Order: sequence, then structure tokens, then C-alpha cells
Amino acid sequence: MASSSKIALSLVLSLSLSLFFFFPSALGGVICEDLPQKLCAFSISSTSKRCVLESVPHERGTAEYQCRTSDVLVAKMSNWIESDECVKACGVYRSTVGISSDALLEPQFMAKLCSDACYKNCPNIVDLYFNLAAGEGVFLPDLCEISLANPHRSMAEVGSYGPAPASAP
Repeated sequence: MASSSKIALSLVLSLSLSLFFFFPSALGGVICEDLPQKLCAFSISSTSKRCVLESVPHERGTAEYQCRTSDVLVAKMSNWIESDECVKACGVYRSTVGISSDALLEPQFMAKLCSDACYKNCPNIVDLYFNLAAGEGVFLPDLCEISLANPHRSMAEVGSYGPAPASAP
């Protein structure tokens, strides 16, 4: 009797693991290609890769948008679909096709990204822009501190791909 329950438990465990590895969406995992456009941008797949909205040429010469898995790996998150509250608080848009550091040059965007509502409550979006800023040679917490005090100076820092020299008074 005990051996048959062990066999049944082993079978259930094996089946569950097989489902997880071969069909992660069966257990609620995020697969970028299965997401609708309106949830794609700022989502993270079950394999910890960012989802991106891409323009795909259509046969009639128009473009369609599809959600794809990018090669960008997120260190500490997976299975994440960004909340509407964070999208609004951080000033990002779900219809974004591709992500670039250009937004770091916009004072209005930086004000939202660096606001407590975003910076303290939306780790996925902050992580994304933290990495984009780092790619430009800028430390996001320093950039936020500067942008909140003087938005024009923060733009100069990002534009120069490094800390701006202190200006003489």
C-alpha cells in the first residue's frame, strides 16, 4: 500500500516537472509570444527574459505588432506582467516598440521615474532603466537625485555619457 502511494506521488511529481519545463504556460508562466500587445512591454517571461513589442511587416505593406522574447535577461525577476499602476506612475507606455535610453533625456519622464510612486514601488521598470542608464555610463540613483534638484543638469549628464563637470557658480 505504501509503495503504490509512493509510485503515485512520483508520477504526479514527474508529470508536474515535465509540464513546467516543456509547457511553462500550463502552470501560469509568462510566454512573451502568448501575450497580447497591451501587456507585452515591461513584462518578463518565465525564463527571466524581457518581453518586447516588435513591428513585423505585413504582406500588405503595413506593420503589425507582436510580442517577442528578447535576449535581455533579468537577474532577479521572472513571470512578471507590469501593473497598470506602475505603468502610469513611471510614465511609460505599453505601446512602446523597443526601449532606449533616450527617455532619460526627458525631464518629465525622469520626474515620474524618480518619483517615490515609481522608484520605490515598481522594481521591474526601475531595473530596466537602471540598466539602460548604466549602459550610458550613468548611475540611475545619482541621476534621479540630480534630476529632482535640477532637471536641465541631469539631461547634460546623460547627454555627455557620464557625470557632468560641476559648473562654476
